Amino acid sequence: MTQKVAVLGTGKIGEALLSGMIRAGWTPSDLLVTARRPERAEELRTRYGVTPVTNAEAAKTADTLILTVKPQDMGTLLDELAPHVPADRLVISGAAGIPTAYFEERLAPGTPVVRVMTNTPALVDEAMSVISAGTHATADHLAHTEEIFGAVGKTLRVPESQQDACTALSGSGPAYFFYLVEAMTDAGILLGLPRDKAHDLIVQSAIGAATMLRDSGEHPVKLRENVTSPAGTTINAIRELENHGVRAALIAALEAARDRSRALASGNNG
Repeated sequence: MTQKVAVLGTGKIGEALLSGMIRAGWTPSDLLVTARRPERAEELRTRYGVTPVTNAEAAKTADTLILTVKPQDMGTLLDELAPHVPADRLVISGAAGIPTAYFEERLAPGTPVVRVMTNTPALVDEAMSVISAGTHATADHLAHTEEIFGAVGKTLRVPESQQDACTALSGSGPAYFFYLVEAMTDAGILLGLPRDKAHDLIVQSAIGAATMLRDSGEHPVKLRENVTSPAGTTINAIRELENHGVRAALIAALEAARDRSRALASGNNG
């Protein structure tokens, strides 16, 4: 792999991506990084053997630029990059809510842009990364993006019009499961279990359930019905979930996340 790839604004997700790419076969000398703090850049050099550069240097020398800064910092970064990014550079954005048109308007005409929404399981190579092409991105650009993000999990192509929905489901999705595990652990404590035992029970149940969903090919309703015997414990629990509107609350929560993604796209950072 001879293309140079630069990760700009290398935080936790950017570092996970670097680490995964190296394990997948990228040569560290072909990977460039930028970081706000010099000590952070040096830490990445020491840990992975990658090359710290300035944002301008990255724009001039890398074939692919992966922008991993927060949405509210993207405008400032693009102002810095724009004078130095040739139109043949592939620009990949990992910022929630910001459409590819935002980048295309600020970079050289014809610059290919790909939008990606990944999530924090990239830290354990189990990410779900959703990929959308901008106006000038080709099939080769999408394939290259899939190759990069495939190093830390699964990838899925969608039309950009579906990105806000994917942000709500997948980008924010791990937090919902963490929240559910937290609540179920508290319930275990209420039922008389020590916290560590309740935690272990719930986490392994979550891993087992997720594996069944992934590998069985069964619809989740069918898998749930297999656990739900007549007049048993499970159906009583599910009745309470329905009585408390958990399904409706989840739908409303995901709609709120989608709406916030749309607000970020419109420049509302408040």
